[in-house]
Amino acid sequence: MLILLPPSETKSDSGTGGALDLAALALPDLTPAREAVVDALVGLADDPDAPRVLGLGSTQSADAVRNAEIRTSPTAPALERYTGVLYDAFAAPSLTRAGRARAADRLWIGSALFGAVRATDPVPWYRLSGGTTLPGLGTLRSHWKPHLGDALAGAAQGVVVDLRSGVYQDLGPVPGAVTATVVTEKPDGSRSVVSHFNKHHKGLLARALTTTRAEPTDVRGLARVARAAGLRVEVTSPTLLTVVT
Repeated sequence: MLILLPPSETKSDSGTGGALDLAALALPDLTPAREAVVDALVGLADDPDAPRVLGLGSTQSADAVRNAEIRTSPTAPALERYTGVLYDAFAAPSLTRAGRARAADRLWIGSALFGAVRATDPVPWYRLSGGTTLPGLGTLRSHWKPHLGDALAGAAQGVVVDLRSGVYQDLGPVPGAVTATVVTEKPDGSRSVVSHFNKHHKGLLARALTTTRAEPTDVRGLARVARAAGLRVEVTSPTLLTVVT
């Protein structure tokens, strides 16, 4: 099973690992594509127009400058680097030893900078979102799409659970992957798509699928694991799980 999480705009400042080594990341066939994005982002760092290109507000302009340190700043495992609602719900620090081993084996995180990385891959702090158009490179969608989906499909040894947001799915779609949607059910039985708590419930689902000893091979097996973890889920189609809150 391969579980794909979205990245987050917020990232931890921690890191005790050495400088970025692109060749050491999973999916080494992506190294040239990663080099191109890193070069473009680092080159943009001292451009006065960088905050606008990166979609940053006036209080975030220092983040654009900080991107200049991507190649030299300390790294941390990807699962420790990304923060926010989904990662709070996933609660990586509370994983058992067995849970950490399964995360290392099953869990991947989408990335505008690296395409996708394993949970254990050492990555630096950076600021870049999937919808960005980088000078000299173009849109990240056009840059990653010819490479990323095939690379992820090749890495999968079973069912793929793609919990990335739409913009990151567009960087590298994985044919046949199971996705998830989160809905809230009102007292009258009507339902609406959840926005605010979407990431929270996807974090809970990701943890359930990551830590289970089961090896589900299809959407029904995934649903059984989620239900055993206390989640209310429905099989909507062979490639869609619906989480009901």
